[in-house]
Amino acid sequence: DKGFAGREFERDMTELGITFVRPDRRDEKRRHGNLSMIRQRIESIINTAKRQLSLEQHGARTPHGVLARVAQRMLALAAAIWHNWIIDAPVKRSLIAYDH
Repeated sequence: DKGFAGREFERDMTELGITFVRPDRRDEKRRHGNLSMIRQRIESIINTAKRQLSLEQHGARTPHGVLARVAQRMLALAAAIWHNWIIDAPVKRSLIAYDH
Protein backbone atom coordinates (compact mmCIF):
# COMPACT_ATOMS: atom_id res chain seq x y z
CA ASP A 1 0.00 0.00 0.00
CA LYS A 2 3.02 2.27 0.16
CA GLY A 3 2.71 5.37 -1.98
CA PHE A 4 -0.89 4.70 -2.97
CA ALA A 5 -2.39 7.57 -1.01
CA GLY A 6 -2.72 11.31 -1.19
CA ARG A 7 -4.83 13.83 -3.07
CA GLU A 8 -2.71 13.72 -6.20
CA PHE A 9 -2.86 9.92 -6.39
CA GLU A 10 -6.63 9.91 -5.79
CA ARG A 11 -7.10 12.57 -8.50
CA ASP A 12 -5.01 10.59 -11.00
CA MET A 13 -6.99 7.42 -10.34
CA THR A 14 -10.29 9.27 -10.70
CA GLU A 15 -9.17 10.79 -14.02
CA LEU A 16 -8.35 7.28 -15.29
CA GLY A 17 -11.74 5.98 -14.12
CA ILE A 18 -10.13 3.65 -11.57
CA THR A 19 -11.61 2.95 -8.16
CA PHE A 20 -8.62 2.17 -5.97
CA VAL A 21 -9.57 0.40 -2.74
CA ARG A 22 -7.07 0.33 0.09
CA PRO A 23 -7.28 0.24 3.88
CA ASP A 24 -8.19 3.54 5.50
CA ARG A 25 -5.38 5.43 7.17
CA ARG A 26 -5.72 6.90 10.64
CA ASP A 27 -5.59 10.48 9.36
CA GLU A 28 -8.39 9.93 6.79
CA LYS A 29 -12.13 9.76 7.16
CA ARG A 30 -13.56 6.23 7.03
CA ARG A 31 -14.24 5.04 3.46
CA HIS A 32 -13.60 1.34 3.00
CA GLY A 33 -13.08 0.08 6.55
CA ASN A 34 -11.25 -3.13 7.31
CA LEU A 35 -10.19 -4.98 4.15
CA SER A 36 -8.41 -7.92 5.79
CA MET A 37 -10.99 -10.46 4.58
CA ILE A 38 -10.54 -9.39 0.97
CA ARG A 39 -6.76 -9.36 1.30
CA GLN A 40 -6.79 -12.89 2.76
CA ARG A 41 -8.85 -14.17 -0.17
CA ILE A 42 -6.56 -12.55 -2.72
CA GLU A 43 -3.47 -13.99 -1.01
CA SER A 44 -5.14 -17.42 -0.91
CA ILE A 45 -5.83 -17.29 -4.66
CA ILE A 46 -2.26 -16.22 -5.42
CA ASN A 47 -0.89 -18.94 -3.13
CA THR A 48 -3.05 -21.57 -4.85
CA ALA A 49 -1.89 -20.37 -8.26
CA LYS A 50 1.77 -20.49 -7.27
CA ARG A 51 1.80 -23.79 -5.37
CA GLN A 52 -0.99 -26.02 -6.57
CA LEU A 53 -0.95 -24.93 -10.22
CA SER A 54 2.84 -24.39 -10.52
CA LEU A 55 2.32 -21.09 -12.31
CA GLU A 56 5.81 -19.87 -11.48
CA GLN A 57 7.24 -22.73 -13.58
CA HIS A 58 4.87 -22.30 -16.53
CA GLY A 59 7.56 -22.82 -19.22
CA ALA A 60 5.97 -20.44 -21.70
CA ARG A 61 8.13 -18.26 -23.94
CA THR A 62 5.65 -15.56 -25.00
CA PRO A 63 2.98 -13.52 -23.20
CA HIS A 64 0.34 -15.39 -25.23
CA GLY A 65 1.84 -18.70 -24.08
CA VAL A 66 1.76 -17.59 -20.44
CA LEU A 67 -1.88 -16.56 -20.79
CA ALA A 68 -2.79 -19.89 -22.41
CA ARG A 69 -1.03 -21.94 -19.72
CA VAL A 70 -2.49 -19.93 -16.85
CA ALA A 71 -5.99 -20.22 -18.33
CA GLN A 72 -5.53 -23.96 -18.90
CA ARG A 73 -4.47 -24.56 -15.29
CA MET A 74 -7.20 -22.36 -13.81
CA LEU A 75 -9.81 -24.17 -15.89
CA ALA A 76 -8.45 -27.54 -14.75
CA LEU A 77 -8.63 -26.42 -11.11
CA ALA A 78 -12.20 -25.16 -11.57
CA ALA A 79 -13.20 -28.46 -13.20
CA ALA A 80 -11.60 -30.47 -10.37
CA ILE A 81 -13.35 -28.39 -7.70
CA TRP A 82 -16.67 -28.78 -9.51
CA HIS A 83 -16.13 -32.54 -9.78
CA ASN A 84 -15.22 -32.76 -6.09
CA TRP A 85 -18.50 -30.99 -5.21
CA ILE A 86 -20.48 -33.36 -7.45
CA ILE A 87 -18.98 -36.50 -5.84
CA ASP A 88 -19.16 -34.89 -2.37
CA ALA A 89 -15.43 -35.24 -1.74
CA PRO A 90 -14.40 -34.29 1.81
CA VAL A 91 -11.80 -31.78 0.55
CA LYS A 92 -13.14 -29.72 -2.36
CA ARG A 93 -9.99 -27.84 -3.44
CA SER A 94 -7.59 -30.78 -3.45
CA LEU A 95 -6.11 -31.95 -6.74
CA ILE A 96 -4.13 -34.83 -5.19
CA ALA A 97 -6.55 -37.46 -6.55
CA TYR A 98 -5.90 -36.19 -10.09
CA ASP A 99 -2.10 -35.87 -9.87
CA HIS A 100 -0.57 -38.69 -11.91
